Amino acid sequence: MCHFIQRSSTLSFPKICNIFWRFHHTSTSLLCSCSKTVSDEKYQDPFQLGRKDLKNLYEDIKKELLVSAAELKEMCDYYFDGKGKAFRPMIVVLMARACNIHHNNSREVQASQRSVAIIAEMIHTASLVHDDVIDDANSRRGKMTVNQIWGERKAVLAGDFILSAASVALARIGNTTIISVLTQVIEDLVRGEFLQLGSKENENERFAHYLEKTFKKTASLIANSCKAVSILGCPDPKVHEIAYQYGKNVGIAFQLIDDVLDFTSCADRLGKPTAADLKLGLATGPVLFACRQFPEMNAMIMRRFSKPGDVERARKYVLQSDGVQQTTYLAQRYCHEATREISKLRPSPEREALIQLTEMVLMRDK
Repeated sequence: MCHFIQRSSTLSFPKICNIFWRFHHTSTSLLCSCSKTVSDEKYQDPFQLGRKDLKNLYEDIKKELLVSAAELKEMCDYYFDGKGKAFRPMIVVLMARACNIHHNNSREVQASQRSVAIIAEMIHTASLVHDDVIDDANSRRGKMTVNQIWGERKAVLAGDFILSAASVALARIGNTTIISVLTQVIEDLVRGEFLQLGSKENENERFAHYLEKTFKKTASLIANSCKAVSILGCPDPKVHEIAYQYGKNVGIAFQLIDDVLDFTSCADRLGKPTAADLKLGLATGPVLFACRQFPEMNAMIMRRFSKPGDVERARKYVLQSDGVQQTTYLAQRYCHEATREISKLRPSPEREALIQLTEMVLMRDK
């Protein structure tokens, strides 16, 4: 299965399905390994452990967004309200500490490493603003989107401004390797959006297309941010690869669970409308797995659920199939791989918190 995770883009969808069916009956013992790793150590709450380094995070972000135009400032501050969990910055500072401890037992996060956490949150937020414009979204995190309040044109400019401020902060770090690693994220975000706008006629290519899109739109930011702080804290390329692989696998798992919640969570809990992906014409993991049991869904996928009744029919098929369960199982496999990677580092509270985080990704309900 590890080989599958590393080479998944080269496998056809039927092969992927067969792998999952083969492992289905032995999944419980395999997936418990993540829990066993944590249960043998003192429980570490990732959010509690990372709180010190994330103190004043949003105030520092707002300092990067200094602007004289009142309306633009209001737009930029709208999502940086301090009410989010700061999931990505938290992973980054925990990874920084884990790598620093592994290298020289240093328990302090460097200023440049914390800057990476700030930049990661800014890039992520800019991508949300742009995504909401592309998707004509009405709500995000339980409140109206920037494009609904200020209009699409101003929302695009606000996203651009946040991204430009992140680029200035990145240049200030003064490390060309870090600049190269994090600018890859921006390229991946754009390429991922283009992948999402397209689709594959060949059923066997759809799942690889979906996983590639998932990596570029979601996991690349986490993977490359983790890699960046590992480079700043440790000269060993093996550690850089561990950090990257952990972020990649956790990021993909995070999005897979997000795709599951689109079918299983209520709109109030999720903070955005359910079945949103179907309404956008997107075939996510649960849909692609459901096609194995309901081949008639293929025609709906090709027309991007555009006919009246397509969205409701597709949702019904998904819930009648094992698509949700299989997508959840796939997320568990990615989290298992993330745990395997991070366990190569020297033991530390931060390492254990990163392991615990993989379970939190799987258990989240919004």
